[in-house]
Amino acid sequence: MIERSEHGLENPEAGRNAGWHGNQHVRLREAEVTAPPAAGKGRLRIITLGSAAGGGLPQWNCNCHGCRAARRNPTLRNGQMTLAVSADGEHWFLINASPDLRQQIIETPELHPRNGALRHSPIAGVILTGSEVDAVAGLLSLREGTAFSLYAHPDVLAVLRANSIFDVLSPGLVPRMPIALGKPFEPALPDATLSGLVVTAFPVPGKVALYREGADASEGDTIGLELQCGETRALVVPACARLSPELADRLRGADLVFFDGTLWTDDEMIRAGLSEKTGQRMGHMSISGPDGAMAALEGLGIRQKVFVHLNNSNPVLRAGTPEHARVEDAGWRVAAPGMEFTP
Repeated sequence: MIERSEHGLENPEAGRNAGWHGNQHVRLREAEVTAPPAAGKGRLRIITLGSAAGGGLPQWNCNCHGCRAARRNPTLRNGQMTLAVSADGEHWFLINASPDLRQQIIETPELHPRNGALRHSPIAGVILTGSEVDAVAGLLSLREGTAFSLYAHPDVLAVLRANSIFDVLSPGLVPRMPIALGKPFEPALPDATLSGLVVTAFPVPGKVALYREGADASEGDTIGLELQCGETRALVVPACARLSPELADRLRGADLVFFDGTLWTDDEMIRAGLSEKTGQRMGHMSISGPDGAMAALEGLGIRQKVFVHLNNSNPVLRAGTPEHARVEDAGWRVAAPGMEFTP
């Protein structure tokens, strides 16, 4: 972890430093020291708390090559996908709440309680992209009596309402705010002032959550988020079964896109003996191939492209593999815990 001096400047001898990776500025687990933005302008900052798919890396019961490697080498370990987003560097909104959230907060200084405050959190809200276990289970770790707002599609809020365990989040402290698709909103801070972050949810081709596969599909099963701060536009699409023309139009020209990188090939888990399901069956397009994400998003004029929601079987998680090299050669990055993106 990068340390700071008493003047707020980094100690260059401590921890990992910032640097340029490809065409994007990436910072590991610590904030960039800059002058405050002009009034009302803001600057979009996004920190990767975790970028793995359900089960994380290593998964508790998996002995695939990737999980074995992560047990031997702690630097390869990766929690399930959650992002932290801020427009002012002081108040943060989480995109999804993974089962690993408690540890992810510990490892992210920007999310620690303020010095001198007995109980405090800079987390102003959580925005959900679906009702999958790896998106909602971490909400239970946020039950200790601090106020924040929870934003989700009405169908997802209905799933939470039907499971009484989520009632540990008192509505008086954690109001549940329904999101309407296609309608921008600006989430508020705990003091009711606006955050400077404008969010628009939109439908994404996908499928119902695994534990709800007997239920009817709904428009809230899989959504993406468009984040705007001033002139900066970033999009988060952690699950996507195919790139529809409507989705391609929305992604076109974005400053930054976080996109579904679950599998390298559609039959990856079948060939590895881990599952009988293809990526398409699970609601995920693959990274590679003529119909994969790298090919589909090529030519959309996206400035920075980052893969998230990576399954433990995916070889791109391991630097030095041919697949990882192909991703970087194509202008993509593979998100890892602690990376900060400032589009």
